[in-house]
Amino acid sequence: MSDLALKGTNAAAAEAASRSAVLRRLRLTDSVFHGLTRGASLLVLALLSGVIIALVIGAAPALGTFGFSFLFDESWNPVTERFGALAPIYGTLVTSAVAMVIAVPVGLMIAFFLTELCPPVLRRPIGIAIELLAGIPSIIYGIWGLFVFAPFLQSHVQPFLIGAFENVPVMNVLFAGPPYGIGMLTAGLILAIMVLPFVTSISRDVFDAVPPVLKEAAYGLGCTTWEVFRNVVLPFTRVGVIGGFMLGLGRALGETMAVTFVIGNAHHVSASLFAPGTTISASIANEFTEAVGDLYTSSLVALGLILFFITFIVLAIARYMLMRLQQKG
Repeated sequence: MSDLALKGTNAAAAEAASRSAVLRRLRLTDSVFHGLTRGASLLVLALLSGVIIALVIGAAPALGTFGFSFLFDESWNPVTERFGALAPIYGTLVTSAVAMVIAVPVGLMIAFFLTELCPPVLRRPIGIAIELLAGIPSIIYGIWGLFVFAPFLQSHVQPFLIGAFENVPVMNVLFAGPPYGIGMLTAGLILAIMVLPFVTSISRDVFDAVPPVLKEAAYGLGCTTWEVFRNVVLPFTRVGVIGGFMLGLGRALGETMAVTFVIGNAHHVSASLFAPGTTISASIANEFTEAVGDLYTSSLVALGLILFFITFIVLAIARYMLMRLQQKG
C-alpha cells in the first residue's frame, strides 16, 4: 500500500513538474512575442523620427536663408539661388482638390451601384475592373495622360469649357487661357482616376456592412433609392467613407510620376486650371538629380518637409473628425 502511495506521489510530482515546465515555456514565448511587438512599434517611431530629423537637417540651410518667406514666395530661380515654395504648394493643393471633388462622388455612386443596384452577373467583373485600376503603375497613367488624355482635352474638352463659361463670373477665371492640354486640370483628372479605386473599394466594403433590415425598413416606408442612400447608408457608414476619402487624399497629395508627365512643371501660380503648374513631389522628382549647390538641394528637401507636414495635418484632421463622429455615434 505504501508503494502505491509512493508511486502516486511521484506521478503527481512528475505531472506538476511537466505542467510547470509548459507554463514556463508559454510565459517565455509570450514574453518574446510581447518584446517583438513592442520592438516593431518602437521601430516605426524610430523610423518616423529619423525621417523628420533628416528632413529638418537637410532643409535647415534653405529655411535659415529664406525664413518664412520661403512658404509665400513664388520665385524659383536656380541661377540666382532664389527659391520659394508657393507654386508647388499651390499646385499640390489644387490638383488634390480637383481629384477628390471628382473621385469621391463617382466612387460613392459606383460603390452603391455595386452593392444595391448592379445585376449579380455584372457585380464581380465591374468590381475586378475597379480594383485593377489600383494596380496600374503611376508611370503608365502618366504616359497615357500625356499622349492620349491631354490631346483629347486640348482638342475637345478645354475649348468647350472656355466657350461655355466665357461669360460666367468666377468660372471664366478658372477655365481661362489657351487650351494647352497639359496643366493642373489634367493632373487633377489623372489623380482622380488613380484615387477612384481606393475610394470605391473602401466605400463598397462599408456599404456591404449596413444591416439589410435598415434598408428594407426604409424601402418599406416608401423611401426611394436615393433617400435610402442619403438617409440610411451614408449616415451608417460615415466613418468608413471619411476614412476612404482621407486614404485617397493621401495618395493624391504624394503622387509623383503621373503628375510630372501632365502638369507642365511650371513654377508659377495661376487661377486658371488650364495653366501649367507644378507640385511638391513633381518638383523634387524633376530637379533633385540636377540640383547643384547646397542651397538648391536644401530647398528641395524643404519642399519634402512641407509635404510631410501637409500630409500630417490632413491625417490629424481626419483622426479628429473620426473621433468626433464616433463620440456622436
